[in-house]
Amino acid sequence: MDLESLDFDTTNLGKDYKEHSVFNQLDDFISFYDSLSYTTMGFISSGVIGVINLNTHVFTSIKGTLDSIKLVLSNGRINDAYALLRKYFDSTIINVYTNLYIEDNSTLEKYIVDKIQNWIKSAGKLPEYRVMSEYIHNSERLKGITELISIDKNYKNIRQRCNDHMHYNYYHNIIYNDNQVYLENRVKYLGVFSNDLKAVFIQHFAYFFYLLDNYMMSTDYVDHLDLGMTPPADSQYWVASFIQNTFDKWIKPHRPDIAKVILSNTMMHLK
Repeated sequence: MDLESLDFDTTNLGKDYKEHSVFNQLDDFISFYDSLSYTTMGFISSGVIGVINLNTHVFTSIKGTLDSIKLVLSNGRINDAYALLRKYFDSTIINVYTNLYIEDNSTLEKYIVDKIQNWIKSAGKLPEYRVMSEYIHNSERLKGITELISIDKNYKNIRQRCNDHMHYNYYHNIIYNDNQVYLENRVKYLGVFSNDLKAVFIQHFAYFFYLLDNYMMSTDYVDHLDLGMTPPADSQYWVASFIQNTFDKWIKPHRPDIAKVILSNTMMHLK
């Protein structure tokens, strides 16, 4: 999106705000989900019918939400951005929950998982956020990540900040949506938002690839098969470059504990 072509009155935002690193951060995350939506099309989701891959459009939708966050932040609307951050947070939990629930409930005898299939067909809703979150946190399959995610109250605090902005729980939540007033700590609060966004991204990356590490796979293996060639040895374990780059830039430096657990749980050639 060419933000320079949009007519925003950003007089009171200041250079430090307009050039804040959160905008490059958003570009990275947008690019990541764009690439992930494309690569997941090559995988067939188990437990459901009617879609080729359960995740592809979820990732495209998340990309759209991040685009929207960038747009409203560029216009100085931190309050609106937090409402969208809650939507992003919800989307990641839905994505992890649906994949985990299918893995827990799909069997050879009963391949179709009714709860998720009904959601796809618009014949039934998913449980509320709290129920899905508890299901993830109570999962033995994801225990290795959950123990690290729950090491402090950071994610609860992020969720509360999102809700405070969503519901105008405090007067200052309103002020952070007014780009016509000068706020001395606007840039500081943008930094808080950046950290919250990063934490939600890391949680999603960790849960998703800890659960479904095969989604890290590069296209080399399938590309060789499509060309009638024998794939190189172990190429089914090669990792897509955009995933390795994201792991190097956003996971290892910021949550080395999570990076270590992911590495110990996969046969993929993630480094």
